[in-house]
Amino acid sequence: MGDVAKMAGVSHQTVSRVLNNHPNVSGQTKERVESAIAQLGYRRNTAARSLVTRRSRTIGVLACETGQFGPANTLLGVEQAGREAGYFVSIANLREVTDDSVNDAIAHFRNQSVDGIVILVPHPDVLAVLRDVSFPVPIVAVGAGTGNQLTGASLNQRLGARLAVDHLIGLGHRRIAHISGPPHWIDAAERIKGWQESLAQAGLGADILLQGGWDAASGYRAGLDLIKQHTVTAVFVANDQMAVGVLRAVQEAGLHVPGDISVVGYDDQPEAEFFMPPLTTIKQDFEELGRRCMEAVLQQLDGDGGIGDQIVNPRLVIRATTAAPLN
Repeated sequence: MGDVAKMAGVSHQTVSRVLNNHPNVSGQTKERVESAIAQLGYRRNTAARSLVTRRSRTIGVLACETGQFGPANTLLGVEQAGREAGYFVSIANLREVTDDSVNDAIAHFRNQSVDGIVILVPHPDVLAVLRDVSFPVPIVAVGAGTGNQLTGASLNQRLGARLAVDHLIGLGHRRIAHISGPPHWIDAAERIKGWQESLAQAGLGADILLQGGWDAASGYRAGLDLIKQHTVTAVFVANDQMAVGVLRAVQEAGLHVPGDISVVGYDDQPEAEFFMPPLTTIKQDFEELGRRCMEAVLQQLDGDGGIGDQIVNPRLVIRATTAAPLN
């Protein structure tokens, strides 16, 4: 830092202000310091800085089910937001959710002296374990929703489901099925509730509920069952991958989307607009969720623990798989 100050013709303190984005530095001075940093290849000594600040500049992320689109992109969002805030991210990925695996991951983070922990929580079992864990750093539980003891940062799954079903109701559909995700997933349960609430508000029955497994194959099987056993004009599918399977099942039955049945997915994964036909779906902002997670952690580190739950609202993306029913 002394070499940078000498080359830029400023004080050691001014270099520190530039590195910490302090507002009381002129644009010209900032440019000289940044130019010197680039020429000298200066990098902060993280270990030395940690001794001074008593912070490791590391956030632990406890994750599971990262092979799924939602958790994987939530993890990317958290990692990107952490990097932008100047933090390293240490990831502990659980193969299975048990008391021992969760406690081992927390112990791992304790040994790393992390400044905070972000929990990607698709299962309520993880929340149950964490309620009994004592850890002297902020813990933010992603996807936990409101009403939990832990600070939460969530995508509003129930609202997303209601947007999907209200769209179908607005088109004139009255028999709307739902293909859900696995029942032990918090997101799946919230989407079921949203589907039920919209139908109840419209005076319609929520009696056609089939269970999937997030993958296209389970959506295909549920789609075949739906076509054989039920008379519906629309289906709300709990994620885009299962919706792919439903589209194939409808096609194989000699029916058409959206002529015979309208389909709405969830997530708006990048391929959704290239499905045949392009999929109407619910878009989730995982990058914004990551920023909210880091905001919650950093505010608690700065002594502000009263920020409450951070909720990110999804939005409906209308494409070609929904239309008014023919009859």
